[in-house]
Formats: sequence, structure tokens, C-alpha cells
Amino acid sequence: MRIAIVGPAFPYKGGGARHTTELAHRLAAAGHEVVIESWRAQYPRFLYPGRQTIAEPEGEPFPATRHRLDWRRPDGWWRTGRALRSADLVVLVLLSTVQVPSYLGILAGLRGRARVVALCHNVLPHERKPYDEPLMRRLLRKVDGVLVHTGAQADIARTLTSRPVRAAEMAAHLPVAAASAPAAGKVRRRLLFFGIVRPYKGLDVLLRALAEGPDEVALTVAGEFWGGLDETRELIGSLDLTSRVELRPGYVPAADIPGLFAAADALVMPYRSATSSQNVWMAHEHGLPVIATDVGGFGTQIRDGVDGLICAPDDAASLAAALRRFYAPGEPERLRSGVRPVDHGPLWTAYIDALTGAAR
Repeated sequence: MRIAIVGPAFPYKGGGARHTTELAHRLAAAGHEVVIESWRAQYPRFLYPGRQTIAEPEGEPFPATRHRLDWRRPDGWWRTGRALRSADLVVLVLLSTVQVPSYLGILAGLRGRARVVALCHNVLPHERKPYDEPLMRRLLRKVDGVLVHTGAQADIARTLTSRPVRAAEMAAHLPVAAASAPAAGKVRRRLLFFGIVRPYKGLDVLLRALAEGPDEVALTVAGEFWGGLDETRELIGSLDLTSRVELRPGYVPAADIPGLFAAADALVMPYRSATSSQNVWMAHEHGLPVIATDVGGFGTQIRDGVDGLICAPDDAASLAAALRRFYAPGEPERLRSGVRPVDHGPLWTAYIDALTGAAR
């Protein structure tokens, strides 16, 4: 098939760009003719306060990548759609409802000449605005199929469209960097919170749990802060955690990731809500167990009591109990020994089958 993927790619950063690129590589390896239509300018700066692009790719860029889309040029959206009329399948990668107007412009240019699948990383944002649902409903009713990453997201999508909806577990698209395994048998009494800091990810819950949990356990918070640092610093001070919490604000380059994971006993993911995340896979690739809340797909990615621990979301007491359980004598070592990196080949095969099938 001739397949066009419309979505972010290098020099854009983060999981969305990595997933788009890895998907293109996998589809090409499966024998399809693939092109990525990416962005010259994706968002106005005020809509994304963090760093949007990076200087060095986090994996192998896909050679057939064009950067023609610009949020300031609606005429270019229509022209891109017109240029894709010869494709058999167009995949619109949905990371935010901010993308919907440009995708509607592409659909207008396509004029129904190609099958279209909306690949939704999030059907609706975790922190919603009044316009999110109407925008997404309008888009999903115009495509031929929808692909999401969990059953819960499929249920949400079906409330917005009568088009066919499929769910497939999102396979790994991890940054490329040599792993640094944690020192065998050594408990560092340090935890890691990794990735962009937004309210739904529950860093505030983790800080309160840390104050209630085992003594002399430190925490590193590494990632961009969506709304600034002031509120987090105030909470750390009020909980008397200043000496135990290290803040490393800013985007974490792939080359720095192995050292961060090697310095921790576990990755903690105290999310209030979730769809899917690469961070569980990333931790397991680096030999770390994961402590996470029972939201999104974490309950299937983590084997509770084997390679990590599961606790209740938005519940500092439940998370504090999980931290105490984790640091019981011998537990960090036992849980680390249960960590096994996943073979993502079968997951990618199933994912590609679901994607191509969603257009039929």
C-alpha cells in the first residue's frame, strides 16, 4: 500500500515524534511505500510552553519525510491533502485537539480520494477545554476508521463517532541510547519521576506520599514543567522535603536517560489518569521496576509484586504504602530481579495489522 503518515517527526521531540518515525520504519519494513508529512511549524508557542524541537534525533529519522505543514498556513493544509489523493491510506496522528483544524483542512483537500485513519494517542486531552469534544467529534466523523491504544479510549471514541474503532497496545518507540544497568545488589534509596510534569501525572501526590512514606528516600524529578516550578517548589518546602527532592527541569536528552535510570531504585508513575505510556517499557529496558497507579494500561504492563507495584490513583496514602512496601528489606532487589524487557516485535506486528485493518 501507499501510506502517508501525517504527524510530528524530527526535529520535533518526544514520544509522539518517535512513534510516528518508528511506525514509518515498521510499515516500510513490512513492504509498504511510506511517506511522513510533518511540520515546519506545528503550534503557536503560547500553546506549548516547553521546548518543541531538538538538535539531535533520538532515533533513525525516516528518509521520506517532508516538512510542509505550518499552523499559520491553512492553504498549505488543503494543498497537502490534495497531494495525498494518490495514497491508499492516510494516517492522521492525533496528539492534541490543536491539530484538528489542520487535519480538517487536509481532509478537505483529500476529498475522499484516500482511506483515512485517525491514530489517537489521546482521544480527548487529560485536562479538557470546552472546545475539545466538539472538535474531536467533527474530525472522527469524517475519517474511515479510528485506532486507539486502550479499550477505555475506544469506549470514549465510540461516543464521538459511528466510524469503526479499533484498539491496539502501543509498542515501544524508545530513545536510542546505551543502557546503564543499576549497580547489582545496591539499593540507592532514590526514586525517579520522569517526563513532562503536568497536573494529571500526579507529581504532587508523589511528593505527599514521599513525606508520609519511608524515611531517607530521595526523589529525582526530571522533565519539563508545564506550568512552571513555583507551585512545586512551594509544596516541597511545605512538606519539608527540600533536602530529599532534586529537581532537574527541562527536556531530558536521550543521552542523559541511562544515567538517570541507573541512579534510581524504581520509576514512579503516580498518574491521576492515563492512556498509554512508554515510560514503563523504558524503565524495564533499563532494569528498573515501576511503581504506578492503576490507570490506563499500567495494570497490564506491570506485574504487581513481580516487576513493580500498583496502587490507587490520586491517593497519597495508597502510594505511601506502596513506597513502604517497596523498601521493605530485600524488596528492591527482588522486584528488580523480576524485570524483563519485552519483545516488541509481536506487538508491532499486531499494531500494524490493526492500523491497516482500521481503514477497511
